[in-house]
Amino acid sequence: MISIIIPVYNEEKQLPALLKYLETASSTYIREILVVDGGSTDETSRLAIENPKVTYYLSEKGRAVQMNYGAKKASSELLYFLHADSYPPENFDDLIMEAVRKGNDCGCFQMRFDKDHWWLNLMGHFTKFNHLSCRGGDQSLFVTKDLFDSLRGFDESYTVYEDNEFIKRLYEHGSFTVIRKWLTTSARLYERMGVWKTQKLFLEIYWKRRFGATAEDLRSHYCKRINS
Repeated sequence: MISIIIPVYNEEKQLPALLKYLETASSTYIREILVVDGGSTDETSRLAIENPKVTYYLSEKGRAVQMNYGAKKASSELLYFLHADSYPPENFDDLIMEAVRKGNDCGCFQMRFDKDHWWLNLMGHFTKFNHLSCRGGDQSLFVTKDLFDSLRGFDESYTVYEDNEFIKRLYEHGSFTVIRKWLTTSARLYERMGVWKTQKLFLEIYWKRRFGATAEDLRSHYCKRINS
């Protein structure tokens, strides 16, 4: 069975639509949906608590912290980490279970954005390749509980790039696969900042980490750019 873990912070606009979608897009393998809130100040907590399909938790803010918290509370042998603005394909739980039965203990879906822009379309195209440089948290992530625990989960010192840091360790220690079905994610950051400014920021973060930047260096650079 699968535990879905959704880290949230002020997602009152995104969360209800995702939860409604998950009801119809899955089949029989979802045991629970855990929404882990980093202290939202909008209606996110109320909307999650009122949903009978959801188990709501409040944790410290930080996606790595929230996802680790959800993993500790999860009761299934498979963990599925999903962003509040990402929609997995129909019957995604069947697809995940099929991948696991084939011997893959971790993986993701290929991804496309909900915005039609040639550059974003090109980036989505490259997510079908099973290579570390083509990965990111927006593609969602499934991993067995055993493998997650053996790697001690996400590194909580990272407040940005936490997905990529953990996925790098998954490539080193697990059997990572990319399921060739489309997950659709929001391009809201690209729309707010602009495609090229946002892409430049992500490339800067990638290369800074590649050349040894610390988690705090990445956080500082990200915050400076995102607020400029």
